[in-house]
Amino acid sequence: MTAVSTPAEAATKFTGRAVAEQRGLSGEVTEVVLDSGDTVAVKRGHAREAVTAEAAGLRWLSEPDVVRVPAVHGNDDEWLVTELVGGGRPTHHAAERLGRGLAALHASGAPAFGAAPPGGPVDAWIGLAPMENARGEDWPRWYAEYRVLPYLRRAVDEGTLDGDEAAAIEQACARLPKVAGPAEPPARLHGDLWNGNVLWSAVDAWLIDPAAHGGHRETDLAMLHLFGCPLLDRVLAAYQEVAPLAEGWTERIGAHQLFPLLVHTVLFGRSYAGQAVAAARAVG
Repeated sequence: MTAVSTPAEAATKFTGRAVAEQRGLSGEVTEVVLDSGDTVAVKRGHAREAVTAEAAGLRWLSEPDVVRVPAVHGNDDEWLVTELVGGGRPTHHAAERLGRGLAALHASGAPAFGAAPPGGPVDAWIGLAPMENARGEDWPRWYAEYRVLPYLRRAVDEGTLDGDEAAAIEQACARLPKVAGPAEPPARLHGDLWNGNVLWSAVDAWLIDPAAHGGHRETDLAMLHLFGCPLLDRVLAAYQEVAPLAEGWTERIGAHQLFPLLVHTVLFGRSYAGQAVAAARAVG
């Protein structure tokens, strides 16, 4: 088979339709209009297995049929072709559906903390940063070892965080067992649930670009808090109606934000380092 080298060729390969038009959406994503009139999003992976991991994550999130994610038309090691979604404005109705859907998604569970979506690679990516999906049963220990400390070590090695800042984050990790709240079963997480990965229509919110894995449900919600989410109060109220959060969950938001903040520190530098250290010092 001829190698795929353009978004149009990828769209045709995985939909079986000819291409009528294409236009860039953002960076690595291209909007492609097929001769049927349907429109798809074509994404080129930034690293080996990144596309495979994303496709597996989308399928895993769609499996319980409780949140809206783009349908996967097909993928190979380099290209991912999905349904094109979004394009609307947030509404109260959509926000409340998102909250209820997230509660049901998390409750659908995962085999373990760090469990990767079936059919994908064991290790994956969060944005442009690698993410190790080693399994664990004890959330505080697993979270520190696989979601905080790897990015802390990289930030220190690259000179983005200094020794005192690193010590503050290590101390926060040591306090996690005492402040993590009641033990909960592994939840099925989107894993990179910042505002840019929530696309709105009048009826629904759609979730894109997952770093899906088994984790603590409060981590997804902490990411929504960190980078802002329209109508977040409505999202959370609807979530709580379906699956109330354990007492004191708002006091744990900073602990759950350590993961995305350190990822951003690694990817984007000192502009996020201060936030990461402040979140660490607020733990416990």
